[in-house]
Amino acid sequence: IFLEPKRLYNGPFDGHHDRPVTPWSKHPASQVPDGYYKVPLDKAAIVRPGAALTVLTYGTMVYVAQAAADETGLDAEIIDLRSLWPLDLETIVASVKKTGRCVIAHEATRTCGFGAELMSLVQEHCFHHLEAPIERVTGWDTPYPHAQEWAYFPGPARVGAAFKRVMEV
Repeated sequence: IFLEPKRLYNGPFDGHHDRPVTPWSKHPASQVPDGYYKVPLDKAAIVRPGAALTVLTYGTMVYVAQAAADETGLDAEIIDLRSLWPLDLETIVASVKKTGRCVIAHEATRTCGFGAELMSLVQEHCFHHLEAPIERVTGWDTPYPHAQEWAYFPGPARVGAAFKRVMEV
């Protein structure tokens, strides 16, 4: 089975489905190193360092989280999990202990989505460091509605609203 994010069909995704798309050939991420290289899938990437809150996400939701952080102006540390298993718990715990706040964003449904497992792990390992309840921003608990796909997927507005809620506590 081969799965690919539909959001990337027309070019790099910046978190907004309604903006013109930059062709891949003009995007900095289109450059591939010469020769052999590898991406450590067992190590999460801190794609945006920050001190106010931790965002745990993966896939195209990384770009949505970046757009939300830019739009809210919050100093969010965005962590791209890269893989769901093995999970880099060390990076997650260090970041949440540093910021005291956590937002988990993914496209899957809220019920039985991977965010519930992440939330459990953060709660288990960082409970005494949390300054606010953990927020999850997910797809709706409905079958995927093709006619309403952009309303179904969490966008920068929904993710940004979660950022603001964890900062208000």
